[in-house]
Amino acid sequence: MSNQAWILLVFAVYFSAIIGLAIRFRKSQNLTDYFLGGRKLNTWVGALSAQTSDMSGWLLMGFPGMIYAYGTGRVWMAVGLIIGTVLNWCFVAKRLRRYTIVANNSITLPEFLGNRYQDKTNILKLAAAVFFAIFFTVYVTSGFVAGGTLLPQIFPGLSFTAALLIVATFVVGYTFIGGLMAISWTDSIQGMMMLLAVFFLPLIVIVHMGGFGEVAAALPAGYLNPGTMAAPNYLAGYTAGNVAWRGVVSDLAWGLGYFGMPHILIKLIAIKKEKNVSRSAIIAIVWVLLALGSALLIGIVGHAFINPALDYGMRETVFINMITTIFLERGTLWATLLGGLFLCGMFAAIKSTADSQLLVGSSAIGDIYKLANKKASDKHLVWFSRAAVLVVAVLAVLFALNAYVPAHYNEAGVFVPGAVDRNSGVMALVAMAWAGFGSAFGPLVLCSLFWKRTNKVGAVAGILVGGLTVILWQYIPMLQGTGAMAGDLVTLSASAANGGTGIFSLVPGFGLSLIAIVVGSLVTRKPSAEILEQFATAQKPLIED
Repeated sequence: MSNQAWILLVFAVYFSAIIGLAIRFRKSQNLTDYFLGGRKLNTWVGALSAQTSDMSGWLLMGFPGMIYAYGTGRVWMAVGLIIGTVLNWCFVAKRLRRYTIVANNSITLPEFLGNRYQDKTNILKLAAAVFFAIFFTVYVTSGFVAGGTLLPQIFPGLSFTAALLIVATFVVGYTFIGGLMAISWTDSIQGMMMLLAVFFLPLIVIVHMGGFGEVAAALPAGYLNPGTMAAPNYLAGYTAGNVAWRGVVSDLAWGLGYFGMPHILIKLIAIKKEKNVSRSAIIAIVWVLLALGSALLIGIVGHAFINPALDYGMRETVFINMITTIFLERGTLWATLLGGLFLCGMFAAIKSTADSQLLVGSSAIGDIYKLANKKASDKHLVWFSRAAVLVVAVLAVLFALNAYVPAHYNEAGVFVPGAVDRNSGVMALVAMAWAGFGSAFGPLVLCSLFWKRTNKVGAVAGILVGGLTVILWQYIPMLQGTGAMAGDLVTLSASAANGGTGIFSLVPGFGLSLIAIVVGSLVTRKPSAEILEQFATAQKPLIED
């Protein structure tokens, strides 16, 4: 068998195992089963599925690509994400899980907000659904695009469009069948695959190059200094400039996004018992430290291993390029199989977020449908939610095909190795969605859990102001940073010339949303005695078997 045939066999086994797990957990009798897995996630599954649904393809494509191209001046994003992960698990997880139970056993974030503020007008659900539709379409698109970028490099001759459809069909298939329980189990298994791939590959390359001393010697001056970063005109040569304070603030601000990510928060809500959350937190934090640290090392080692001046346009595929060189070009069976497993780990990273996003995105459509058809049975709603998964996926595919042209394909869809970037890549799509959710829902989740004076008017104001700020910030040139990329700003940046602020949209979006919540709540009526009593109940640990 050829190398391609062996790799295809590895992927076929992987695909079959994932579909098999989905079939194993296919019996969702009601919405709580489908969207929350019946609140039965154990310690390990809850932790790993939450973190893998966070990291996605950007862990092995977007983030290493930024380090590869710009140097360790972009390490501040990883620092922000680690801080955000710790805060989310330590302060939000238990209280959110508890409050969703107290608030009429809410199973989605919009439903929780509606129950939390006893919103009989359903305006909170409607506002949430609008921004879910916008930002989840963008987020799911990023996963599909990452998969469409990966597969043609593994299987030459496969077009971007065909690869995109394969990825979408696969992810939709097992999400449609199994719901959150299937997603969580597959994501926890794939979380270990991702970690093994991202952890061992850079170590293998370092040994291949003769040690870290040889790696460091191959890096340009200033590359390992987190206070410097390459200028955007990188093809002219690695010219390091000081990282602007706006770039550091923007990158650190990524940590704020965790508080508003519905596809991550839903995993925290679904953990079986409150006492399990602390143990899940330890597992999740260790996983994130290892994963982000290894992804950082991939970018650094990749810069030394591959000549960026010749291959800058392929920066988001540095992980694939190293696997190809180290394993697949050797031609031996064991090297090919190991390379295939590493590539499966990369594919696992891509789909482990897209599936959760599809499920939670469809839940918003389900919430709206329940408002229009209040007599619908649970079984009917489960099937409608499955159909909604297809709707979200179709929108994401259409968006990807019409609004995104990958850097290494021409307009006819023909593979062009080494082509220079003509867009901001997978990371730009992730940045848009991350900022959107973090701004529209992050401040509101925190206020809902920790500030009893928050009311419905403030909640609606926070969602609208946060979501709209991000959308406007992304598309008004005088406000945005360097393109859609968060924090791509050094003292040499062209951003100053085009009038951009260089500040990631999550920073103003989160801040203005928080202000809107506080002002809107203080200038209007206080919450009712019933809402305040519910808030007090949610502060105390629940008595669980």
